[in-house]
Amino acid sequence: MKKRITEYLRRIDLLLDTAGPDTDWEREKSEHLTQISFFMHERLIHLIVTALFAVLTFMVLIQLLNAFTPVLAILFAALMALLVPYIMHYYLLENSVQKMYEQYDKMVEYYESWKIRDQKKN
Repeated sequence: MKKRITEYLRRIDLLLDTAGPDTDWEREKSEHLTQISFFMHERLIHLIVTALFAVLTFMVLIQLLNAFTPVLAILFAALMALLVPYIMHYYLLENSVQKMYEQYDKMVEYYESWKIRDQKKN
């Protein structure tokens, strides 16, 4: 997922940097909104999973502090080993979706400016 989202963001940045009058902004905006909705769904799922893992991890930590056992210590370590990557992945998704919003705003701005130029030509 990380590779997919970073490559997509790079592709859109390149499009925004090199766009010309022949760019089909209607199609690009529509595709971008579709991708935003996919990544927003992914972000929501990862938020739920991350929150549940965090709650479970803290429950185990509280029990571990209450009555130390090696099994709970191993479980806590395993949960932490999973929780940290989940948080990192959620962070990537959150920031990437925010960047996509900014890219969409630029697309709208470019679309409007090209539309105005086309109307002035006619």
